[in-house]
Amino acid sequence: MHGSAAEESAFVRTYTLTGGRTRPRHLLGLETVLEAGPGRPGPSQADECRQILALCQERRRSVTELAGRLGRPVTAVKILISDLLDANALVLPLTDPYTSSDDDPRPTVQLLAALSAGLRKKFPDAIAYPQAG
Repeated sequence: MHGSAAEESAFVRTYTLTGGRTRPRHLLGLETVLEAGPGRPGPSQADECRQILALCQERRRSVTELAGRLGRPVTAVKILISDLLDANALVLPLTDPYTSSDDDPRPTVQLLAALSAGLRKKFPDAIAYPQAG
């Protein structure tokens, strides 16, 4: 049984977009945040690389947001992001939204929200308790 022509077309486009690569060289999570760096993408890189760079020049963006904005599979976008990281056109910000300052060892609101969302996704049938204090 074969997929539809649209599915095959999307697969071929993604394959072409990534040069046939199926894995990014950098370990990137869906929530990994990126910002524009001092480097520039090579002239042969896909238009999507320029779109990713333009979005990250506006403000920091997550892998998930970039994939959604481009309407491309996350894996393909991660491969393009890896290319841009290699060119130093994208960088990982030094400030991590999930860590607080050295003076304050408590988890940040962003970390707690990400943890809560992850737990809800993993255990959708869990009993919800009222928020503590």
